[in-house]
Amino acid sequence: MMRKVRRCSGSSLSVVILCGANEWKGVAHSLMNGKNPEIVFHTDRLVLRKTEETDVQAIMEIFSDPLAMQYYPRTRSRDEAASWILRMQESYRLYGVGLWTVELRHSGEVIGQCGIVPQRIHDDIQEWEIGYLFLRRHWRHGYASEAARGCRDYGFENLHASHLVSIINPDNTPSIRVAQRMGMKQREITTWRQMSVAVYALSREEWRRGK
Repeated sequence: MMRKVRRCSGSSLSVVILCGANEWKGVAHSLMNGKNPEIVFHTDRLVLRKTEETDVQAIMEIFSDPLAMQYYPRTRSRDEAASWILRMQESYRLYGVGLWTVELRHSGEVIGQCGIVPQRIHDDIQEWEIGYLFLRRHWRHGYASEAARGCRDYGFENLHASHLVSIINPDNTPSIRVAQRMGMKQREITTWRQMSVAVYALSREEWRRGK
């Protein structure tokens, strides 16, 4: 379940107010390490915040992992990871959303990215995609599904999207399962960016019925 976060803003610091001592730990960890995290929302176990340049090492752990990147054309370099962060920050400025950094709520440890990005699967239609990528050592704990469900709720509640999609390699069974746990169903198999992809989708009406 996604939970919204209240902020008390001063002249140079935004303090996130959460209930319970354990919920403070992740935010306190970031503040003690010189960060002023821009938190988007949190779930029971996770905090999703805007990605910062200091997240490059965690993102690079994903981008350099051949298993984590097996459904992408190739692994990526550190420079490409840094460019990816800049691309996400530009998405925040242009659209108010992008892939966000996912932290464990109890420790502040960065475990991956999940968020919403604009895509054009077919040239004349812009759609909102929920995307997710996680460090391999944090797979199989349900974190991707938990973060993705939070992004699903955020997309319908804040972007007022008519529907949401996930674009997935048809052989990527774990990612397909995450989409299904959001309530998505396969809409089509198509060619996108010269790749065969499965498009999973969920409408606002389906989301409402499932609440």
